[in-house]
Amino acid sequence: MLKDKDNRPYVPWDVMDSFMTQAFMKYGLPEEDAKLCTDVLLESDRRGIESHGCNRFKPIYLDRIKNGILNPITKIDVIKETCTTAVLDANDGMGMVASKKAMEMCIEKAKKYGMGMVAVRNSSHFGIAGYWAGMAEKEGMIGICGTNARPSIAPTFGVENMLGTNPLTFAMPSDEEFPFVLDCATSVIQNGKIEYYARIDHDTPEGLVISREGEILTDSKQIIKDIRSEKAALAPLGGFGEDMGGYKGYGYATVVEILSAALQAGIFLKALEGKNEDGSIRPYHLGHFFMAIDTEAFMGLESFKKTTGDILRELRNSKKDPKHSRIYTAGEKEWDVWQERKDKGVPLTKAVQDEFIQIRNECQLDIKFPFE
Repeated sequence: MLKDKDNRPYVPWDVMDSFMTQAFMKYGLPEEDAKLCTDVLLESDRRGIESHGCNRFKPIYLDRIKNGILNPITKIDVIKETCTTAVLDANDGMGMVASKKAMEMCIEKAKKYGMGMVAVRNSSHFGIAGYWAGMAEKEGMIGICGTNARPSIAPTFGVENMLGTNPLTFAMPSDEEFPFVLDCATSVIQNGKIEYYARIDHDTPEGLVISREGEILTDSKQIIKDIRSEKAALAPLGGFGEDMGGYKGYGYATVVEILSAALQAGIFLKALEGKNEDGSIRPYHLGHFFMAIDTEAFMGLESFKKTTGDILRELRNSKKDPKHSRIYTAGEKEWDVWQERKDKGVPLTKAVQDEFIQIRNECQLDIKFPFE
């Protein structure tokens, strides 16, 4: 059995796809939706973004369905629509399903009018944002999207978790093997990464999380508890304070919060904690926004792709720091991970292996994992 550098076993992609799809269906998702949600999670692992892949299958999706705060059947209502815009209500269903519908609408509108933008209300975690921006890129368009999330980030000079990790994501076609995809949170570190650190008993690096008393925290397992109980917060991009530009990350996180909530008249900031006044859990009611811009409405796709490729190549070929052998552009490392993993599969930590066996047994699925 193949293992990665951390001695984690690789599980073949087809095994993972079949298992997760069947489990989603056992939890009530229609087959088409189950396949989509599985593909979004696996795409994260294909790109090496393990904070949003198989690690989150049980706690973010299955557990929430089981707890009654996530609807496995996604009913999407069109609240308002114009030639170039729309507002959708996901009715607390699967965020991936609503996101696919939203970006499909953006692409259709962009093909007719050059641009399309759709906002979604009452949604849930939609996986990696790059998946949705990438839908537009595959159509030769510029894809942009963002989402708010439960409060995690403290504003500059603050210690209270107010903003979500709020990714602002872009995907653009290039004449290279891989597109330009910038998919990252507006915090220095995201919750999923800390959850991953906790699973492998690894401390969170210093300077990324602060307590209500202003102390820097590193115990990953305790950080997860403290963030959920509002005793700790993440730093925005740039870090705490202004010296390293933390106010910039704070500002961009706020931009995403406004666009995710104001365009669809949804809830924001502390209202996204997923709790009722009595402390009981409820759906998160997240908001998303999506945009597609047709390059043909400007100077054409081929011109756009060549210029993009020229920019990326010139950046990578610029003078390197002697301590480093290579300069990357956004999306390149993810492409490299896929080249390394495509014939091997998904590496799973021991904690996730145990979760998958538990889910397999609970759902009575006829699947045997190679690590058993």
